[in-house]
Amino acid sequence: MQRFLNVITRGMVFSVFCSMFLGLPGCGYTTRSSLISTKYLTIFIAPFTNKIDITLETDTGSKYKVNRPMIESEVTRTVVNKYLFDGNLKPVKEGTADLVLTGEVISFRRDPLRYTESDDVEEYRLSLAVNLKLVDRKNGDVLVWEENGFTGSSTYFVTKSESIAITDAVDDLARRIVERTVEDW
Repeated sequence: MQRFLNVITRGMVFSVFCSMFLGLPGCGYTTRSSLISTKYLTIFIAPFTNKIDITLETDTGSKYKVNRPMIESEVTRTVVNKYLFDGNLKPVKEGTADLVLTGEVISFRRDPLRYTESDDVEEYRLSLAVNLKLVDRKNGDVLVWEENGFTGSSTYFVTKSESIAITDAVDDLARRIVERTVEDW
């Protein structure tokens, strides 16, 4: 009887392993997005434009505006690099692209987050906002999506470098732009 149970137990274990082994090829995993995997392969990222009006007078509502020369170039370069890193869409020249992404920087702010006991600012949040438009070039300028006020941000303490925080905010914005493009929401 014991020998019979051992044979049955071994047979059941063997059956379970065989079914798992044969079932594995059916379980596929891919890093490609379901939205773009078959329909779009390439993207052109038009150079971002800077639409921040630096000529406006500072008042209490806009006293936290920040300006960084050539921020639009930094955003464009970082967005292209994020698409290259992501790998779902290949950045190419405009004439050969399936999609065209255009954007304009509309706001760059530094808002206080935390104060010291003596009411000095201890921590800031940097926010960089852009207007975006993604167009399907293959189908004759069909709008895929449009986002206004799309924002990337970072925080920093005043004891740290604001320049690093700006780079982090641009990086956050670029990451979110790529996610918005490749993920099917």
